[in-house]
Amino acid sequence: MMDVRSPLANLGLCAALLLAGGCSPSDEQKQTTLEEKTAKFEHSLDSIQDPKLRDAVADLGGSLLLLERAQAKLASKPIEAEYGEDSLALLKHYPTPQALVDTYINGLFVLRKTSHSDYLTDLQPVFPFNFNMPDQFPFPHGLEWQSVTLSNNKVVPFQPEWSETDPGIQLSPSSSNLTNPDDLTVTYPFIDGIETENKRQPQPVSLKGKVEVVVPGKVLSFDLSKQDVGHKRTDGNITVNLLLLEKNYAEIELTNSKPLAPEVGDVTPNPLLVQARDSTGQFLTRSGSINESAAQVAFYEKQLAEMQKQKAWSPAFEKQLTDAQKAFEHQQSSHYAKVYFNGLIDTLQINVLDFSTATVTRKDLDLPVLRFDKNSLEKAVQPLPMPVTVYDDGAADWLKDANLTEDQLKNSVTISQSVEDASAAHIVFDHPFTFNDDLAGSERNSSESPVTFFTADDKGERGEPIELPAEAYELNPARGTLTYDLNLFPETPAYVVGSIPLFLATVEKGQIDAAKLPKGLSLKDNALIVDQKAFPADSWRFYAKDASGNYLKEILGVSHHAEEYGTALFDVHYFYGRPTALESYQRTNLSTVQYGFEVKLDKPESK
Repeated sequence: MMDVRSPLANLGLCAALLLAGGCSPSDEQKQTTLEEKTAKFEHSLDSIQDPKLRDAVADLGGSLLLLERAQAKLASKPIEAEYGEDSLALLKHYPTPQALVDTYINGLFVLRKTSHSDYLTDLQPVFPFNFNMPDQFPFPHGLEWQSVTLSNNKVVPFQPEWSETDPGIQLSPSSSNLTNPDDLTVTYPFIDGIETENKRQPQPVSLKGKVEVVVPGKVLSFDLSKQDVGHKRTDGNITVNLLLLEKNYAEIELTNSKPLAPEVGDVTPNPLLVQARDSTGQFLTRSGSINESAAQVAFYEKQLAEMQKQKAWSPAFEKQLTDAQKAFEHQQSSHYAKVYFNGLIDTLQINVLDFSTATVTRKDLDLPVLRFDKNSLEKAVQPLPMPVTVYDDGAADWLKDANLTEDQLKNSVTISQSVEDASAAHIVFDHPFTFNDDLAGSERNSSESPVTFFTADDKGERGEPIELPAEAYELNPARGTLTYDLNLFPETPAYVVGSIPLFLATVEKGQIDAAKLPKGLSLKDNALIVDQKAFPADSWRFYAKDASGNYLKEILGVSHHAEEYGTALFDVHYFYGRPTALESYQRTNLSTVQYGFEVKLDKPESK
């Protein structure tokens, strides 16, 4: 059930995650040394004859090099503020860690996804929140699917991968979907020369599986700043020591005087969750972390040196390594973390998951397969009963841009350009997508915007305007692009001056009591039904709250139509929880904001 890895494998895993974005060679000397070290290590592998020994040396040595590369990358990354959400807001909504886990399990349901294939049906398990994100709550957990029951009562067992030789119906993980890694696919046999419509195949009715989560007995929180460096903070059996707090990283040591509860088993959960705020009070996103202390790295290096002395791998040597590792781990009474953030740290919030007491929650799952298409021709509202309440902690931040100002919009624009393709050189005027953009809609008309290209004078400043045929360039306001064909220019342009329209919605906010809904709005349990004649979706948005005053998370939305590609009748929005109040947002006007620009053009590379 659980993902149990050896500490050696974890070392590589941690470093690999950090390096997903590639290596930034800002410190060339360090980079060269590391490359030389890597080349030397790879060369040394060639001299090891025993394949098992070579693999073991390659794994551990490769992990140590990966870790070193990760440290160099994190240390050399420019410090630029990037803000995120409070990743522990989730826990703050529930009285205990157990209540959070119960919500996670009881809010799980299964959707059948729309398929364009007669031989494949995708199933999507939908979780109320995702435990798989690196900054989410890392309770050790496992989910195991067992079988799918079809409409003809046939039970198809789950298999970890699709088999080309299996002639029957199969249930296996979806190989193509990276955005939903938990998706499953029911694969029907393909019979050459015989057409079989999907609807004639036995359909998936229910999905069986089991879930297991290890819940810590306590979650403690410590707020620390620069003056806490070197001063231990203790709460019961937990001691936190802030070893170092620099501009964009912190080093922390955590000690738990009690051993891990037996319920935790062989898993080593990460007990330390570190968040940072800058002077604005906003949470900074993490850029990565190193969870191996100097002592741990030194121990692994010693293990590697022992391996490299061997001529062959043997059971006795494997036992020697394992015993040494167990003895070393037994001596480690503390957990170390060096956490890097995107921005300048002002204060730290350190949260500790105390697994000295723990509860294992297990549940057998038998979930009906539901179908909710984005566009439906059904006249009736399909129920989606939901026994749990989940809040949308990002809603308030998203909605603040309802009242975006002209200056805020202009200041958010970034300009990039490319001259790699001379026939389609382009400039992109980009800005972060906001709630205001969402309400601006797709109908964006604007008058022609003037654009003039210029040469450069003797000083490299803006020179004379260049006369051009209309087909030499094209401004696309909807995409925010200016494309130009250098082959149609009589001389190479150095500057371009002009304006591009941006679109700004005027948004009116309203408050509606769920007990006094106006005509055109109705609530059916956790479903909000919106009449499209009264409140058309292109200019209205609704957000639901419950009695706590928090925004409820929307599960999904369905738009009901009179006929395919025909008039929208009503939209249905399903929530995790029962709405007691609504916030309405209506676009009352859409204005065009002219963004004036002068861009110094990159020169095309001479061939």
